[in-house]
Amino acid sequence: MPKSKNYRRLMVIILVFGIGLVVVSLVGLVRPVAASPISAQVPRPVTASNSSPDNATCLACHGKPGLTRILPSGETLSLTIDSSHFAGSAHKDIACSECHTNIVSYPHPALQVQTIREFSLQMYTICQKCHQEQYNKTLDSVHMRAVAAGNTNAAICTDCHNPHTQLVITDQNDVLLPEARLSIPEICARCHSAIYNAYKQSVHGAALTQEGNTDVPTCIDCHGVHNIADPTTNTFRLQSPQICAKCHTDPAIMDKYGISTQVLNTYVADFHGTTVTLFEKTTPDQATNKPVCFDCHGVHDIKRVDDPVYGLQMKQNLLLACQRCHPDATTNFPDAWMSHYIPSPTHYQIVYYVNLFYKFFIPGVIGSMGIFVVSDIVRRLIERRKGARHS
Repeated sequence: MPKSKNYRRLMVIILVFGIGLVVVSLVGLVRPVAASPISAQVPRPVTASNSSPDNATCLACHGKPGLTRILPSGETLSLTIDSSHFAGSAHKDIACSECHTNIVSYPHPALQVQTIREFSLQMYTICQKCHQEQYNKTLDSVHMRAVAAGNTNAAICTDCHNPHTQLVITDQNDVLLPEARLSIPEICARCHSAIYNAYKQSVHGAALTQEGNTDVPTCIDCHGVHNIADPTTNTFRLQSPQICAKCHTDPAIMDKYGISTQVLNTYVADFHGTTVTLFEKTTPDQATNKPVCFDCHGVHDIKRVDDPVYGLQMKQNLLLACQRCHPDATTNFPDAWMSHYIPSPTHYQIVYYVNLFYKFFIPGVIGSMGIFVVSDIVRRLIERRKGARHS
């Protein structure tokens, strides 16, 4: 009997101990040890069920210099982000995961691209998440039409705006900052280097790039920003006088340099400008052989009109410009041209005073004749009445 009691007690102890071990094992599986030295050193991988990593986490790796990846094309894709440049950029408060939406864990998913350009073309459409208005404008631009036609080298958002270094370019009133205007030609030069070299030597480009004068037009003033039109079309050609007029009719700019603000009025008033204006309003897609501003002054290589070599104030240069359309023009042909000035006491004085003379002379002659005719009629009526009384 005592033996059986001891046996039962032993069995109960063994059973309780076994149940305890099972419970402890289950708790260990569900709840990891908090003070484990390994778990304290190795961060848990971020998965889709966890929150996205913050920028500090991303830059812990991507802030290191020399981080690269070799693409199947053999090109080396740099994965390093300069944290100091990023901290001063317009996107400093934007989370990396806002743009890199497919990266939520480590290791990152493999890049499904062959070349660096293919990677850029894959990524740039993300810009529309924050910049929908600007992105929509690009869809009608000459660049996006080229991309749609298969030209993968045509400019996309990130070619002009590096997302990791792009500075703020407008003030609180959405006006372009002076330093941004100065940098625009260099951005366009990444693709249009030949045009940039010509622009640098022009009256506009030299003032901007060498003197820092932001009064002069830069690329976007003539071509637009995101909705850049094709400058080879008839529509662009017919609208070009209005483009030039944006600056050249503004007294706030032109008065500084003693330049006439009557350029558009004098152009539209003559045969050339009247015809171009009619084409623009009635058939804007039809070609015309009548000259617009850049036919005489040049496009990107515009020189000062008083330039001793190329300026149109030099009679020989002006004659050559006229002869492009009028091959039979003689030496005296340009003498009738009064530039873009309306005659005044300071410009073309003879024409001004002759006009002034006729402004008084013609009304005086016509007025005198009118007075004479009226007085003659009155006299005849008076004489007729007198004759009627006597009869």
